[in-house]
Amino acid sequence: MAKKGRPKGEKPEALISALQAANEDLRSKLTDIQIELHQEKCKVSKLERDKTQEAKRIREQEQHRHTATLTEQRARWHEEKLKEQAALRESLTRQHEQELARTAKIKDGEIQRLRTALAALRDGSSGGGSSGEKVRTALALEAREEARRFFDQERVKLLQEITELKASKKQTDEALSTMIQADKMKAGDLRSEHQAHQEQISKIKWDCERDIRRLDMRRNQRRIAELNSTIRKLEDRNTLLVDERNELLKRVREAEKQCKPLLEKNKLLNKKNDELTQSLHRMEDKLKNLNKENMEMVRILHCTSLNDLDQAHDDQEIEFLKLQVLEQQSMIDELTRVSEHLYWTFELKYTLRLHRHKRSRPIKRHIVVDTFFGYDEESMDSETSSVASLRMDRTPATPEEDPDEGLATEESELRFRQLTREYQALQRAYALLQEQKGGVLDAEMEAKVSPKLARGPDSKWVEEKQLFLRRNQELLEKKMDSENVRLQQELQDSKDQNELLEFRILELEERERRSPPFTLSIHPFSEGVSALQIYCIKEGVKDVCIPDLIKLLDILGDNGVSPVSFNEMFCKQKGYLEEELDYRKQALDQAYMQIQELEATLYNALQQDRVIKFGEPLSELQRDELRMAVEKLRRQMLRKSREYDCQVLQERMELLHQAHQRIRDLEDKTDIQRRQIKDLEEKVREFYFYPLSSYFHFQLSQECTAKTFFFKCDYF
Repeated sequence: MAKKGRPKGEKPEALISALQAANEDLRSKLTDIQIELHQEKCKVSKLERDKTQEAKRIREQEQHRHTATLTEQRARWHEEKLKEQAALRESLTRQHEQELARTAKIKDGEIQRLRTALAALRDGSSGGGSSGEKVRTALALEAREEARRFFDQERVKLLQEITELKASKKQTDEALSTMIQADKMKAGDLRSEHQAHQEQISKIKWDCERDIRRLDMRRNQRRIAELNSTIRKLEDRNTLLVDERNELLKRVREAEKQCKPLLEKNKLLNKKNDELTQSLHRMEDKLKNLNKENMEMVRILHCTSLNDLDQAHDDQEIEFLKLQVLEQQSMIDELTRVSEHLYWTFELKYTLRLHRHKRSRPIKRHIVVDTFFGYDEESMDSETSSVASLRMDRTPATPEEDPDEGLATEESELRFRQLTREYQALQRAYALLQEQKGGVLDAEMEAKVSPKLARGPDSKWVEEKQLFLRRNQELLEKKMDSENVRLQQELQDSKDQNELLEFRILELEERERRSPPFTLSIHPFSEGVSALQIYCIKEGVKDVCIPDLIKLLDILGDNGVSPVSFNEMFCKQKGYLEEELDYRKQALDQAYMQIQELEATLYNALQQDRVIKFGEPLSELQRDELRMAVEKLRRQMLRKSREYDCQVLQERMELLHQAHQRIRDLEDKTDIQRRQIKDLEEKVREFYFYPLSSYFHFQLSQECTAKTFFFKCDYF
């Protein structure tokens, strides 16, 4: 019987080990969550520390700046005070010198008077000596009295000046003390205002960034307006030059009637034509290479997308939540399966014991109720009910059982009670864990609802973004196709013009061969005067100036090149704007990731603070309010970021449309210039029966075709 009781006792031990393993897993997960919470708290404290250090550094910089301004003000006041003292000293010395000069004049007058009196006395003293001595003593006494009087006056004046200087010094000292007190009060006011300035700095930063963006836009618009004004000026100048060119062409036609062809220059022009054909082939090769590069860029642009990062991040979050829900569901299923198995084994043992003993009275069965925190018994005391019922059932009439079997049943009952207690504790820990994490009790519903909530507000915006990118790509492809078609047409036109020129050259050679010979005698000419000018002078044509004609043709060529340089600059600006847009998009993606991290930290911190504060689990209403507040904050931040992104995209699209419109205007202007050149060529062809007219026409047509060809190449 003992051998039969061992396998019955081994099954609960396996179940206990499985429950202990599950408990250890839950404890390890709880410790991991606590570690993550501690790490997030460390990150938050580090951010706060960095913020305080930054504020302290800014405060120290402001204090240093204020002290520097204070020292500068003090130095300025000291310099002003020194200047005032120097001016006062100069005025006092000037006054003293004036007083000395006045006293010297008075003394001179007195001395003169005394001398006259002395002379009179000497004249009168010739009569008696005693009277002379009396006069001398009287004069000496009078002089001594006068000197004493003058000394007393001077001493009084000097004492008055000393008192005045002391009073002025006292006033300056009082002014200095008042200035120092004012400086101290000013420093206190600056310290008090510093706090208010620190609070306004954050607001001013955002305003400054917005103003900087507006100023950038205004600066770009100002540049565009300046370029438009320069283009208008160039167009006006071009019209003036066209009028002058028409007048010059009239003069050239009159000169062509009196001149003959030059064969050597015709050969040189043939060589130039060959060089132009070679350059045309080279440009065709370049065009092919650029078409290949454009196709590669289009293929690369098809592959890249802005939403890959967001979609990957959302997929990772959904997968992680699904895994968590599956783990929790599997754990709950295992625990329920183990509890059901234990319950049915216990019921089976009781039924076997009832059938074995054939008791007359019914046995009171302990009903196990599934509560919120686990299973509970509705009978008498949960710890002594089964043992007491077993002892009360034993009457003297009942036969004796096998002692090993009784011990096995008691052990199984004790193990069942222990397992139920552990299961209840596990369910309580699981409920507390869910409340701390802020999740819903139904994990399966949370797993179904959370991807919809995470995907709901952003899906429409993501679809609109993808549709906008597809449209942009289609427009880019259409633009590239139209440019390729236009360039091919221009190449075909240039080839046709080249063939016409070759045919015209052959025709001119044939006409020259049939025309009578012409003996050209080249005379020596001075520097700066062309042979054609000398020939025109000899023939009697004085209205034509060949150097002026060459200068005007160069100016026309420069006017044709200036829109090309403007177009290149505009393309560069467009590239810079596109790079800036990419940089802003990357910054927005990083901001989204930081917002999500801050939301998670805020959510955990709020829940942890609330749990620590109240010391009790959150209710359903509080959890719903907290979740709604976090979702509202998240929607607000996403709405603001989307509005800013849409605004930036709209501004960039407006700039792009303006650039396209500008390019179309430039193309129209080039077409107008090309038509004007063709009209001029047709007018010049009327005078082909003259030899020199053929030469001039050929030269003009070659220069015009070369300039139009290089203009197209530069534009491409």
